[in-house]
Parts: sequence; structure tokens; C-alpha cells
Amino acid sequence: MSVVKTSLKLLVVTVLVVLLLRYWMATKQYVFNGEDVAKLAKQYAGQDHEQAFLKVVVELRKRYPGHILPDEDLQWVFVNAGGWMGSMCLLHASLTEYVLLFGTAVDTGGHSGRYWAEISDTVISGTFRQWKEGTTKSELYYPGDTIVHRVGEATSVQWSAGTWMVEYGRGFIPSTLGFALADTLFSTQDFLTMFYTVRVYVKGLLLEASTLLEGAGVF
Repeated sequence: MSVVKTSLKLLVVTVLVVLLLRYWMATKQYVFNGEDVAKLAKQYAGQDHEQAFLKVVVELRKRYPGHILPDEDLQWVFVNAGGWMGSMCLLHASLTEYVLLFGTAVDTGGHSGRYWAEISDTVISGTFRQWKEGTTKSELYYPGDTIVHRVGEATSVQWSAGTWMVEYGRGFIPSTLGFALADTLFSTQDFLTMFYTVRVYVKGLLLEASTLLEGAGVF
């Protein structure tokens, strides 16, 4: 009987936490707007991706001072998830938002993951193919296109070699880390990459905390 009571208490607490998080995310003020990030990235679609990324970073720093990691903290880190392999460069991270550069130099594909977050990607170069759950046909996206992955969705994803994109995520970002790190933990066992991933995310959180406190006049 005590086990049942404990389980019920945990269930109630879990439901309350989820409801509080949903309310907080629905009412809080966000730093970024997904449409603005996509519009910015689209300006440089079709250009050499390295040059395009440099321009995107410069423009983001102008628009969102104090919210983009400094150059010394920018690092390309491998991502193994859902059977695919890519590389990301995190620009901004908080508990509810992130902005990063993402892509792959080789053909790759797999499962998208199912998140408590909405994720949008704007293609700079290459092609991206998406096969949505419940359908029998896939869609192919080209430079300048923006793909939106809704909360709770799952798709099959495929990138051609040389596909690079600008990505913005909004939701409860820690909930995405399980998928992002699972292949590293249980398959590749590349713990150095895991360290790099966690470290840059923590740097993003610290930058946001510092900017918030500075804006509140604490510093």
C-alpha cells in the first residue's frame, strides 16, 4: 500500500511540475523570435556556408547583445543522435531557448527525436529531406527553406553531404539533452564529445544568467 501511495504522490508532483513549466513557458518573455532568426538566415542562403555563418553570428550579436557566446567559446562539436551524425556550434543557450549552427560534411540520416520544444531550421546549403510520421511521402528542402519541427513530433530526417543550417529551438531545452546525448552515452562512448556538449551548454546558461543579473542592476 505504501508503494501505491508513494507512486501516487510522485505522479501528482510530476503533473504539477509539468503544469507549472507549461504555464511558465507560455507566459515568459523570450529573447529570440523564430521567424526573425529564419529571416536572417535566409538572407545568406546559397552562399558559402562558412562565410554565411560568420555573417549570421555578427548580425545576431548586433541584434541580441549579451546573448551570443563570444568567439573564444564557439566550438564545433559532433552530435550523434537517432542514428545520424552531424556537428553543431552553439551560439546561445538558456533553459527555454537555443540558437546554433548545424550541419554535416557527409550523407547522414535517422530519427529526428521527439521533443518538448519547437525547433526550426533554415537551410544555408545542401538539401534536407524529412519524412513525417503518419505519411507515405517525404519532402525535400533546399537553401532558403525553413523546416519547423513541432512539439511532440517525430520524423525521419536525412541530410546530404554539405548541408548546413541555422537552428532555433524554443521549449524546455533540458528535455532535449537525453536524445542528444543518448547515442554518445550508449553507442559511440565518445565521452570527450559529451563533455564538450555539456560544457558549452553550461557556458550558455552562465552567459544568460550574467546578462540577466546585469540587466537587473545586480552587477
